[in-house]
Amino acid sequence: MVSVVQNVAIDCADAYGLARFWSGVTGRPVDPECRPGDRETQVTLGDGLVLYFNRVPEAKTVKNRVHLCLRPDGTARDAEVDRLLALGATLVGDHRHADGTGWAVLADPEGNEFCVLRSAAERAAATGGD
Repeated sequence: MVSVVQNVAIDCADAYGLARFWSGVTGRPVDPECRPGDRETQVTLGDGLVLYFNRVPEAKTVKNRVHLCLRPDGTARDAEVDRLLALGATLVGDHRHADGTGWAVLADPEGNEFCVLRSAAERAAATGGD
């Protein structure tokens, strides 16, 4: 017997607002039944996995112990970082190297960290790993 991951739960102050940000990141819509002010909101990803946003009273205070790592689909890593910054993310740590390896650590509008890795095409064109 095994367990299946149903969702990734993200605590936040504004569930609908953060879901809209992640909708823009993933290109997947916010659940059509969800509305601004809802305590719970979700974005269903293409493979059925759900990003679940839950309003909580306390603010984020420390680094995430679990975070999402994103691999751009058909876009170069640096172009994707620029796109996500334009959506409202902030750059937390830059671990990109001159040879094209590495990753960038960003935070969503509520401070939840996530990484942007090289695209599959960038990985295939180079030697070495992230």
